[in-house]
Amino acid sequence: MQRILLKLSGEALMGEADYGIDPKMLKRIALEIREVTRLGMQVAVVIGGGNIFRGAGLARVGMDRVTGDHMGMLATVMNSLAMQDALEALGSYVRVMSAIRINEVCEEYIRRRAVRHLEKGRVTIMAAGTGNPFFTTDTAASLRAIEINADLLLKATKVNGIYSDDPMRNPAATRYSRLTFDQVLADRLDVMDATAIVMCRDNDLPLRVFDLTAPGELLRIVRGEDVGTLVTNA
Repeated sequence: MQRILLKLSGEALMGEADYGIDPKMLKRIALEIREVTRLGMQVAVVIGGGNIFRGAGLARVGMDRVTGDHMGMLATVMNSLAMQDALEALGSYVRVMSAIRINEVCEEYIRRRAVRHLEKGRVTIMAAGTGNPFFTTDTAASLRAIEINADLLLKATKVNGIYSDDPMRNPAATRYSRLTFDQVLADRLDVMDATAIVMCRDNDLPLRVFDLTAPGELLRIVRGEDVGTLVTNA
């Protein structure tokens, strides 16, 4: 592998808190990303905004869905700026690129420019989803990974891979070490939304799901260890 895209949920930044960003968790994730870049890996990051605002949730209680999704995009920009600050404090070079124009705050997302940043060794954080309502940040992660020709899409979760059922509710749930995209879709496994999975499948982009709460897992993946669940076409 030479280039990866790491998908983080907004909730991952909360740590043990109920809302917002936990500075300790933010620094721990930033440290792991920095160590990965020191191994020569090109790293792109997509972060959700659920720790601050979730547009789909308010849409269910009456808010206009497009308005809610635009607010959610702004939440992802806030998280991206926080991650940029944490990484820069550790000496990393970082660029935040937004799918919606906020030129006073960060760059506009342009694919060729993003690839150039990666080639120069800069961590490239891609904010504001796809820039369109009704699309999740999971779909944005798949789209951006395909656009930049990433070798692997990494989906960080709170469990060590994909299970046959929710392991929090069902202790007897089975963990899969490998799956195909068709199996994920057919069994309706709760990994990413269907659009994101189909995009990975149709563009032959491998997906690995792993536990972000376990320190060092990201480094183990980059070093070639079999961590979490790998999803491929075969």
